[in-house]
Amino acid sequence: MSAPRLLLGFDYGTKQIGVAVGQAITGQARELCVLKAQNGVPDWNKVEALIKEWQPDAIVVGLPLNMDGTPSEMSERAEKFARRLHGRYQLPVHTHDERLTTFEAKGQRLAQGQRGGYRDNPVDALAAALLLEGWLEQHPNT
Repeated sequence: MSAPRLLLGFDYGTKQIGVAVGQAITGQARELCVLKAQNGVPDWNKVEALIKEWQPDAIVVGLPLNMDGTPSEMSERAEKFARRLHGRYQLPVHTHDERLTTFEAKGQRLAQGQRGGYRDNPVDALAAALLLEGWLEQHPNT
């Protein structure tokens, strides 16, 4: 398989899943949307619509590790979500350490003067963009 050019990033959560799109040429990513989830399960029809629309070469799922780098309960759920993405869409799926991306995303929103409440201005898609950029930075020739 050739190197991925276009990627989708997912910031997995039990209530919301942030989605971003990024490209390997520039190493940049941008927010796409936030999908609602029921106990970590998204509306797979919406995921499929995103896959069809963007036709990514690969997918990156954020892995929420503990601060000491050990797996957490959420990282196990994120890995299961990654396996399901691979099984459904037969695309390469990578995981990426996402520690502090949500914290960083909230900080960026505050710096931009977007002080609306979390419910009004979820940071999940921005966190997905940050984790995707982090993966692209670590894998420039993958």
